[in-house]
Amino acid sequence: MSLVDEILKFNKHFIATKEIDYDIHDTKSSKLPSKELAILTCMDTRLVNFLEDAMNIGRGEAKVVKVAGNCISGPFDSVVRSLLVCIYELGVKEILVIGHHECGMAKTTSKNLTEKMLARGIKQEVIHMIQHELEHWADGFQHPEENVVETVEALQMNPLIPHDVVVHGLMFHPRTGEIISIVDGYKSIK
Repeated sequence: MSLVDEILKFNKHFIATKEIDYDIHDTKSSKLPSKELAILTCMDTRLVNFLEDAMNIGRGEAKVVKVAGNCISGPFDSVVRSLLVCIYELGVKEILVIGHHECGMAKTTSKNLTEKMLARGIKQEVIHMIQHELEHWADGFQHPEENVVETVEALQMNPLIPHDVVVHGLMFHPRTGEIISIVDGYKSIK
């Protein structure tokens, strides 16, 4: 049985038994985040169903954008575009940039990724087209805390994000669940 088959089989059981407490007729849950909050965090598997629980964030309360290393690569990259939808279409007033200890991006390099891409059949000419961006992204991430600060600053300085949107920076520990503040957005409102 394939992974997708397993997921679909479980889903039939899920729908039939409703063992997990989700009410399909819940009118208070909406596409609008009730806490007016967007979270930009890492895609690390250890954060799934742990980060939100550690923050007491439930279904329907926040928009969560996950990307490797909670990085943004430019003023209008896909992460920023998602945050713009959160702000202008969904009423988000605060953004939490949440990095985490033991982040794999700190050990990722453009050289390592390039070697693995070549080994999987990606042509050198294709890699050459993205080489500069790949180096900037992969080699620029060394320390998760510094990355959070840099991401917060980039969002705060982004002319597309209104001055009244507060951007905070936090660090999460994927084994203990501890969260600490490293950038207090209230103190640095644009």
